[in-house]
This record gives sequence, structure tokens and C-alpha cells, in this order.
Amino acid sequence: MKILIATTLIILVALLIQNKYKGSILFTGLALFYFILDLINYDDLVEGFTNNSLFTLVLLLLVTISLERTVLMDYFSKFIISQSYNKTFLKFGLIVIIISAFTNNTAVVASLMGAIKKNKYHTPSKLLIPLSYFAILGGTLTLVGTSTNLLVNSFVVANGYESLKIFDFFYVGFFIVLFGFVTLYFTKFLLPDNKDSSIDNIEEHLIELKVSSNSKLIGKSIKDNGLIDLEYIFLVEIIRKNNNISLVNTSEIIEENDKLIFGGDIKHIEVLKKFDGLVFVDDIKNSDIKTLKLVDTIVKSQSTLLGKSVKDTNFRLKYDATILSFKRGKESILKIGEEVIQAGDRLILAVGNNFKNKENIAKNFYILSDIEKNQKYSTNQSLFVIFGFMFIILLSALGYISLLKALVIALILLLFSKLLTLSDIKKGFPFEIFLIIGSSIAISKVLSSSGLANDIANIITASLGTYGVYGSFIGIYLVTLILTEFMSNNSAAAIVFPIAYSTAIGLDVSIYPFVFAVAFGASASFLIPHGYQTHLMVASLGEYKTKDFIKIGIPLSIIYSLVVIIVTPIFFKF
Repeated sequence: MKILIATTLIILVALLIQNKYKGSILFTGLALFYFILDLINYDDLVEGFTNNSLFTLVLLLLVTISLERTVLMDYFSKFIISQSYNKTFLKFGLIVIIISAFTNNTAVVASLMGAIKKNKYHTPSKLLIPLSYFAILGGTLTLVGTSTNLLVNSFVVANGYESLKIFDFFYVGFFIVLFGFVTLYFTKFLLPDNKDSSIDNIEEHLIELKVSSNSKLIGKSIKDNGLIDLEYIFLVEIIRKNNNISLVNTSEIIEENDKLIFGGDIKHIEVLKKFDGLVFVDDIKNSDIKTLKLVDTIVKSQSTLLGKSVKDTNFRLKYDATILSFKRGKESILKIGEEVIQAGDRLILAVGNNFKNKENIAKNFYILSDIEKNQKYSTNQSLFVIFGFMFIILLSALGYISLLKALVIALILLLFSKLLTLSDIKKGFPFEIFLIIGSSIAISKVLSSSGLANDIANIITASLGTYGVYGSFIGIYLVTLILTEFMSNNSAAAIVFPIAYSTAIGLDVSIYPFVFAVAFGASASFLIPHGYQTHLMVASLGEYKTKDFIKIGIPLSIIYSLVVIIVTPIFFKF
């Protein structure tokens, strides 16, 4: 049976590294597979989904929806950028670290990306990788700083230990932040200086043609004229008598004097010359291209578009928008219709009037342009939410009330004050994290009860036994560090924790140094863009290559690791 479990674990790791399937599907599927084989009973399976720490995480993420709607980040975004690059680096670094210690770091990065993109002093590529790294560093300061810390805590509680306190992570996290900040400051010269021309020069990717009075296209539909399935060029919009038809239906009939705006790789515009009566408009400065409404977006990691080609998503109808530019990191995608959408892709859209009213926009995209997004709270409402959140964190830290109960009270107050609605909770419920944590606790029980976790722990202690307990501690950290570069941080922590726990028990030492080795190791994703969600968010916007992350990530990863390995055993004795 151990061979079967080990095989399924190896398959799980391989699939997570491939990044083709959602972690929630893989973990939940494996937990149910074990349940079907009677490797875990119903009570133990359900217990993982009723864990107090899991509920705390879910409530925290729901409450922080209200924090994202405050004017806090808008306020900070107005003064983080200075003419001096060094001052900008220091100011926004400190702000991101402090805020990321108490709220969702993804939301922090999303809120500041737009301000960094639009600043007039520094190229975005000089600030976006640090933005992502600062968010990770800030998350190491507290229990609530990142979902990984709460995930690890859920394992601690599931194994019968008392829950970690909010500031238990601060002892080591402070030194991680201190030395990590200094490292980033002195290695910032390694950041590339990529000029962002994606939206400023979008007109270079557009061409306007007018339908002449004697054109054979008149009276026929877009589809019948063969204008819809061109390989590199696509019809963006029809302008007819000063009216913009942005959602072009294939049955739309061409009329005399229609102006057709095409986008794509205009090196292939020769293909348009075969259509009778289409006349190129040469005066681009005065053309109707100027009337297009452009929106800059980044695809979210929870988007329903992931894994689908653009042409299979029915993109125009679903979003009242056409993709003008498709970028993945430094790469520009030319055959847009055939490309499979991935998290972090940057899409510049020409949108219609209904785009901002579509309900699925916020779920699928981070919006970087100045369009109407989720309505922000007023200043008074923002202050109520911010100070209320600080108050419950303080009460919990001082031991007057558990964090779970404090968050329950906070959520009730937000609902009754109508600052949050049931619809907000439904849209913002973290199903992905909920399923990963619940099912991973069940998988952890199988690894422990079968003895496999103990066998792997024995291999680690045997191979590093000459270095004592400290060597095993370093081994656990390095295994977690390596895995987190190739899969999500939560997945890495979920896989390594039962091994770390069995290692500590087998050595008859305190579990806590090993617990923190897993937590900090799972957050140490600095080298590969797809290893962490915020890296994906900034990769395309900064037009980065993987080597850009590696160049600045290597020194940071080394310093980060040295701090964890040296400082953790000082505060948490074996």
C-alpha cells in the first residue's frame, strides 16, 4: 500500500509542477481517491474541511475584501512615486511590506501596479519585481500575512497542538524583512530598463479601411465576405455614421462608407488588399482609431479563461471587448485567436460601452486602466474598515478574543453596515484555497497513518544525520524551497508538512523549528515567474524574461535562506 501512496504522491507533484491543472482539483481528487480505497474514513476526510484554522483563513480573506475597497491604497499610490528612484524604492517598499503583513499580498500588488505603470519618472520594470518581492517579505511577518502561514497553522492544529499566535512569525520575519530589504536595495541595479510601449503605441497595431461606394462587400455579412477568420489580422470595430459597433456580429451587413478597424500583426496587411473596395485610410492622426476605448488588463490566476484558446472563449460576446495586444512576459503573441490563455497574460482590449457592466470582469482581470471599477468606500467608511480591522487584530494579539471569533464579528458588522453583501461573499469565497487546505489535511493523515511520511523522514535524517537535528531542519527547508519554485506555495507546504512533522517526532525534538522551516520555505519563491501569483501579475506588465527574476532572485533567495536557517533555531529551540 505504501508503494501505491508513494506513486500517487509522485504523480501529484509532477502534475503540480506541470501547472496544467488547478491545485484544488488535484488535491481534492487525491483525497477522494484515498477515501474510495478506504485509506481514510469519512470523519477524517471531513475534519480537514472543518478545521478552525481553515475557517479563520476563509473569514480573513472575506473580511479583507472590504480592505481592498478602502481609499488606503489609492492614498498611498499618490505619494509612493518620487522623482528620486532611491526615495521611491524605499517608500513603496516599506508601505508594501507593512500592508502585506496584514492583508492579502495579491490585493496589495494589484492595487499598486496601475500607479507604477502610469508613473512619469521611472520605467515600470524598475519597480514591479521589487513590488512582488516586497509583498512576499511582508507576508512573513504575521500569521495572517499569507495564506501559507495559515495553511501551516491548520496542520499544527490538526495534529493536536495549540494554534500559533498572530505575531509568532514576527521573530524570524523581522530579520527576513530587514536583510531582504537591504539585499533588494543593493541589487536593484540588476533590474532591466524595459520601455513599456504596449498601450502607448497601440495605434501601430491598428489599420483603418473605408468601404468604397462600388465595393462588392456591400450588402453581404462579415462572415460571407470572409472578414472574420483571417490568421494574423482581425476585425476590431465598425464605425458607421459616427456610431461605433464594437461587438461585431458575424451576421453584420457591410454598408457603403463603413470604416473597418483591424488589429493584429500589420506586417500581414497585404491580405486585406484582396477584398474589393476596401480603401486604406492613410491619415492615422485624424482617423477614427482615436475613438477606440482601450483598457489594459492582466489575467487573474482564478480566471475561468485559463487553459482555453481565445477563439474558444467567445471573448467578444462575453466581455464586449476585442484583444488588440496579447503579451506574455517579454513575448508578444501574434496568432491571438489560437493562443491558450494563462495566468498573468497582459491583454490590451478595445472595449464597448457594456464592458464595465459585465459581472465577470472583476473575477477574470486586474484592470490597470482608469475605468470605473469596483466602487470605493468613502473616506469615513474606509477609516471605519481600516481601524476596525486593526482593532480586531490587536484584540486577538493581546489574547482577549480568538482571531476566528474576532473575524466572525467583523464579517457580521460589515454585512449589517452593507459594506459587504452576500453577493460579495459569494464572488470572493476562496474555493481554491479552501479545497487545497481541506483535502491536503486528509492527504497528510494518509501519509502519516500509512507510515510513508515517517519513511521519508527517516531517509532525510539518515542522509543528513551526520549534521544532527540541525542538518535535518536544513534539509526540510531546502526541500520546501525547491518545491515552491515549481508549484504554488500552498501546494509545497501541504506536501512537505507531514514529512517535516514526522521528522521532528522521529528525532524527539520540538516541531516548531520544522513548522517554520516549511512556512518560510514555502514563501521563498523568487526565481521563477510561475512559482508565485504576484510574479505572474507583474511579469507581463514589466515585460520581464525569466532571467530577470533569476538575476535579482538568486541573491535574495540566498540571504532569505541564510536568515531562516540561522535565526529560526535561535527563537524556536529544538
